[in-house]
Amino acid sequence: MLIEKYKLDQYNNDILNDHKRKFEFVASSIKNPEKILQKLVDFQIAIPSWALGTGGTRFGRFAGGGEPRSLEEKIEDIGLLHKLNNCSGAISLHIPWDIPTNANNIKALAAQHGIRFDAMNSNTFQDQAGQERSYKYGSMQHIDKGVRKQAIEHNIEVIKYGIELGSESLTVWLADGSNFPGQLNMRKAFQNTLESLQEIYAELPDNWKMFVEYKAFEPNFYSTTVGDWGQSFLYASKLGPKAYTLVDLGHHLPNANIEQIVALLLMEEKLGGFHFNDSKYSDDDLTVGSINPYQLFLIFKELVEGMDARGMNHATDLGWMIDASHNVKDPLEDLLQSVEAIMIAYAQALLVDAKELEQAQLANDVVRAQEILQGAYRTDVRALIAEARLRGGAALEPLKLYRQLKVRENLIKERGLKTVATGL
Repeated sequence: MLIEKYKLDQYNNDILNDHKRKFEFVASSIKNPEKILQKLVDFQIAIPSWALGTGGTRFGRFAGGGEPRSLEEKIEDIGLLHKLNNCSGAISLHIPWDIPTNANNIKALAAQHGIRFDAMNSNTFQDQAGQERSYKYGSMQHIDKGVRKQAIEHNIEVIKYGIELGSESLTVWLADGSNFPGQLNMRKAFQNTLESLQEIYAELPDNWKMFVEYKAFEPNFYSTTVGDWGQSFLYASKLGPKAYTLVDLGHHLPNANIEQIVALLLMEEKLGGFHFNDSKYSDDDLTVGSINPYQLFLIFKELVEGMDARGMNHATDLGWMIDASHNVKDPLEDLLQSVEAIMIAYAQALLVDAKELEQAQLANDVVRAQEILQGAYRTDVRALIAEARLRGGAALEPLKLYRQLKVRENLIKERGLKTVATGL
């Protein structure tokens, strides 16, 4: 479904006066609103190809209507999101769920929608149809060299697809580990995994990055071979300068201080990117900002401070991607909410007065430091984000326009009620 520009402009014009009042109010109370607005306009969040369909749990999946049936339709849906919010201008592909059969055609379609290709994602946590060897007992950690070779070759194949599409990074998430004590030799599992990653790393083009993702548990509950940021950092350090740690916000044990992890990885120049979601218990993969928006703000505060300290470009020097599972929501509505939450946290972090905060820290003024942070967090920045969208040619209120235009109903008419998205 395409959204005609005149409908978008008409919608914006109808609420423009109200928006201007809100924007002028918030802009009058902050420093350098134009500088912040430009950062918001530039900031882009990649949408994973598997997020366009209804997600599932270990117990079931309840598909929604009008889901994209092909990679082409997924790109069209992301193009629709980008048209609405002007900050979803990238897609992150998962192989083999979304193999591009004709790279040139796929690139042309993406360009038509203003979409670039973000990180490529490999899959050695599932057995695919016709696969020679099973990953039941792990992939890159496996005691069988043949299984490890199969996993290595798959990742190299993913790199080749990425080169064709213009991607510049590979994300590796491994489900490898064990469910019972004594099931595997942990040292050998680590060493096998490192040697496998080294073979993949050797195939990276010069301008590429490898993101090593970690997860505390699930599907293995006793040990995970890349179980936390320290293990990921260890792999990345041993691999070389093109390897980085990728942080998924749900991949931690309860109450982990993710903002401290971010600060230290940035300090060591080993933070590669993010998978954004939210959680109450563990890897819930809920809508970004739906459970703990203050934590998200604190994470972004460390990101902004750490990136500025190193002179990094906020929009391009780290990888930004959503990784969520939309079990009971319209996936496109969920993604619009998630992108909005990310932009809100980012804008609030940009409001933090770094010099004033440093002075409070140097004076051990704990109360003042808290006031500075919470003052920024309690600022309603939604009008700032709406203004950034307006300047980028997008909708002032994307979710409301999405519903007003009955996008999901139209997608059901085009694709059918019983369609199931490829992938999960």
